[in-house]
Amino acid sequence: MAPWGTARPAISSRGTGKWGGNPWQVLARSISGPVLRPGDPGFAALALPYNLREASVQPAGIARCRSANDVATSIKWARKYHYPLIARSGGHSAGDYSVTTGLMIDTKLMNQTSFNSETGIATVGGGTLNAGVYEALSRSNVTITHGRCPTVGAAGFLLGGGVGFNIRRLGIASDALVASEIVTADGEILTLSEKENPSLFWACRGGGGGNFGINTSFSVQTTPVPDLVTGAKLLWSTGADGVFPALMAALQESPISLGTWTTLDAVTREDLAKGKDVTVYFEGQLTGTEAELEKILAPVYAVAQPAESTIKEESYWEAQKSFSDVEEPTEFQNRGFYFAGPVGEAAINTILYWLRRWPGTDVYARLSFLRTGGKANAVPSDATAFVHRDNDWYMIWYLKWNEKDSAQTVDENLAWLSAFYDAMRPFTIPQAYQNFVDPSLTDYLQQYYATNLPRLERIKAAVDPTRVFNFPQAIPPRGRPVRW
Repeated sequence: MAPWGTARPAISSRGTGKWGGNPWQVLARSISGPVLRPGDPGFAALALPYNLREASVQPAGIARCRSANDVATSIKWARKYHYPLIARSGGHSAGDYSVTTGLMIDTKLMNQTSFNSETGIATVGGGTLNAGVYEALSRSNVTITHGRCPTVGAAGFLLGGGVGFNIRRLGIASDALVASEIVTADGEILTLSEKENPSLFWACRGGGGGNFGINTSFSVQTTPVPDLVTGAKLLWSTGADGVFPALMAALQESPISLGTWTTLDAVTREDLAKGKDVTVYFEGQLTGTEAELEKILAPVYAVAQPAESTIKEESYWEAQKSFSDVEEPTEFQNRGFYFAGPVGEAAINTILYWLRRWPGTDVYARLSFLRTGGKANAVPSDATAFVHRDNDWYMIWYLKWNEKDSAQTVDENLAWLSAFYDAMRPFTIPQAYQNFVDPSLTDYLQQYYATNLPRLERIKAAVDPTRVFNFPQAIPPRGRPVRW
């Protein structure tokens, strides 16, 4: 037998029918959804991750599960035949941790949604993408903290915390989670809540996807949408040295009713020589009027008027359409830090220095700031597995490239990103957001989970001691197991 965690070679299909041998025939007969093998229609599209850095890693087969029973059967099958497994919904893992050479358990067919108008609780299947969540919530004119990319899986988003424009007003998305269903490593189907299996429920509210089992449904407590929001998109193509600090200072003092992303695009030295500079791009959503937003931004306008400006009062879900963020799959690297308190002058000068020394790729390099705090920080750091409760900003780098960029170009850009990252260390909290996984980290467990790590390791030891659910930055099973 192959050792657990080692991929068995694909079984030859010669003389054995479509499924290539008895194990795959057994799986195909045992679940209600289809089982796909390499070469089958739809296989290549499902196997492709969003980050193309590991696109060459292909599963031996994909189980398209329609129910928790299908998931349980697939897990038991993988263990019996010694295939490593991985769960996949949206496939947006920034570190490509939803790829495998074994069995991919695809949950996209588990996308049913429902809403209880009496309790305000929405329930979504474990394979529902953000687009399905938006549709379900908009039908009832309710919301939670949600993201902007419609193709991200709701499972990964919720399990790792979940941030967006509503973070300051409503808190972390996983704070709204009131129940979940999970299939554990032994194929048991459990209901999770504050009353049922509370320790495992605690772990699934920020412990990160892929660590403790495969969650097959989520129930979240929604809130009615505001009567009106003001959405804004502003762009400054010049004057970053004055605009960026003024904008960060204004947003530091802004009310929790305002959610914002502030993004700076890097420039190469060649671009600088041609008169181009770092661009500053502001996206914001205020639960309030246009006049109220203009007042918040007045100190920035006093420095410079934006080259492009769109500010509009509209209904909540109409505003979300304009903020929808969809990009084609490519190769990329994310890195990030949290900030406590204002982003000061020294940090801003360091940021602008490095943004003007980008080596350049055929795509882009960006640095974004999400304004955090508010209700996200009102929850104690140990109340859920999501530990990041003492910050004002989350800073994230996006470095993207494609097949037009040489290996040398990619190496130069990754070296630039690493040096930029190290230069920012003195200004930040040494914590990273677990939903934006960073494969470069060596201290990732501490950065993602900090003081909550020992409890998470004990829960892992109890629910998955042999690491059936495993990936390069998975929580290890350590310490004395606790009952989940």
